[in-house]
Amino acid sequence: MPSIAKPLVPLAHLQHNDLGLTVRDYEGAPSTLCGGCGHDSVTAALIEALFKLGIPPHKIAKLSGIGCSSKTPAYFVRGAHGFNSVHGRMATIATGANAANRELTYLGISGDGDSLSIGLGHLAHAIRRNINMLYVIENNGVYGLTKGQFSASADIDSTSKKGEPNLLPPIDPIVMALSLGATFVARAFSGDKDRLIPILQAGISHRGFALIDVISPCIQFNDHEGSTKSYLFTRQHEVTATDFVPPREEIVAAVPAEGAISVTMHDGTAMRFRAVPKGYDPTDRQAVARFVEEHRARGEVVTGLLYANDEVADLHDLNKTPAAALASITYDRLCPGSDALAKLQAGFR
Repeated sequence: MPSIAKPLVPLAHLQHNDLGLTVRDYEGAPSTLCGGCGHDSVTAALIEALFKLGIPPHKIAKLSGIGCSSKTPAYFVRGAHGFNSVHGRMATIATGANAANRELTYLGISGDGDSLSIGLGHLAHAIRRNINMLYVIENNGVYGLTKGQFSASADIDSTSKKGEPNLLPPIDPIVMALSLGATFVARAFSGDKDRLIPILQAGISHRGFALIDVISPCIQFNDHEGSTKSYLFTRQHEVTATDFVPPREEIVAAVPAEGAISVTMHDGTAMRFRAVPKGYDPTDRQAVARFVEEHRARGEVVTGLLYANDEVADLHDLNKTPAAALASITYDRLCPGSDALAKLQAGFR
């Protein structure tokens, strides 16, 4: 966390949403991430999406695990509730919080390491239970906070900063989520703000578990040739390790409505993005999975709203919980006494 807080300076010319708030009211602390990091672009998009939706800051709950991505909640909506869990356990904490208070808007920010390695089992069960929340994976293929080890989304034959090749196949969170029955699945690129903002708005508004995989380049540790998730910050010779990371210009590119776009990274290599085409059906789960796999085989990353289904029961529907948040129910209703307990137990005999 920074040593100083970002001052809130009201500016009269800023647009106001339906609550009378400006975009400044949805900002947080100054970022301490590397200059040019894709995660900061995700933060900016989240700020804009929440402002446009007009969600009261005190009705927002931000959650994260451990990693560079998990610092993101500190950088938006200073007036929201927040919880930074241990590594990989964010989905579990979100499940308990949502069960206790269904009246909040839950935003989980995680990374490919936090979600697809140590937290994979917890993520899978959050999808299975259809928790009503937005779950963003800031996906860069490495453990950036601990100096660049491979994450579970790293591609085969990509090399680490020290030159070792990755021999294990990647876990694709989109394909995995579809196979587990996720009710909202989308993918975006951190540098394409015009498409990222509406995808975030759709995910926040979805009733159920909304998973958004955001390809978010790491400028420092995912610098290997052939990576599909980085700025490819390639070193030409051995240098002394240092904690200083020189700022680099953010990569910005708009994915066209038709066809694929080749986005040039810092070292001249390219990554191909393709938006879902006109007439694409996001309600056919099997067709969506085939579409994603076919284009991945061509070396293309499909972006956009890939699958959505609002008709599936969420955690509260499945458990028939009361409409009011459990956190707001009085003690005498939650604990009606021994006579009520005895009557309940008699029903099971």
